[in-house]
Amino acid sequence: MSMPYAKKASVLAISLLAMTAGQSAMAHESGHGDHDHDHGHHHDHDHDDPSHDSDIYAGYFDDSQVKDRELSDWEGDWQSVYPYLQDGTLDPVMADKAEKSDEKTAEEYKKYYERGYETDVDRIVIDGSTVAFHEDGDTMSGEYAYDGYEILNYEAGNRGVRFIFELQEGGDELPDYIQFSDHSIYPTDAGHYHLYWGDDRAALLDEVKHWPTYYPSDMDGQQIVHEMMAH
Repeated sequence: MSMPYAKKASVLAISLLAMTAGQSAMAHESGHGDHDHDHGHHHDHDHDDPSHDSDIYAGYFDDSQVKDRELSDWEGDWQSVYPYLQDGTLDPVMADKAEKSDEKTAEEYKKYYERGYETDVDRIVIDGSTVAFHEDGDTMSGEYAYDGYEILNYEAGNRGVRFIFELQEGGDELPDYIQFSDHSIYPTDAGHYHLYWGDDRAALLDEVKHWPTYYPSDMDGQQIVHEMMAH
């Protein structure tokens, strides 16, 4: 393995930096609103009002609405979308963003997401409390336990939630902390997510430019394009 995950996280800053509710953090792009996520899962919650879910997705919610989540919300076999950006599969997504906004050209969006999606961890498998990181044919697995959540306040005026898990058992190559961001604030199955990792819990919530993103491994590139452009 070219570099331990925890060290790589520090070098590449693949995480979002620690901050309790009430503190402010820089918003990347549009306070996370520029990312493409599928959060159409409702489970046993009274959140069926589309406008309600839309507000939460956009980052407008009350503290009381945030609920603890289990690792099972992200259980499954996940692939990085970074290779699809590199090989041009996501070019229609970048063109669509440029068409809908006058902030960036398609090429500028691609460069922005190039930094955001960059990662050598091409696959993550989550099963029970076990998180397995796959990189260039190597696999490192560790046991993680829930360590609470942090609410972030963005400069744009909206907010986000990071759900944090701490390493309980595993090698030194593994990050001490991982945190999930998927625009949901209560228990629900993730459609995809950003994963941020590193060894310093208090330093994991300030990285706002680098957010490796994962979709189910059974989706092909065109299905991912469709999902991204649907949001």
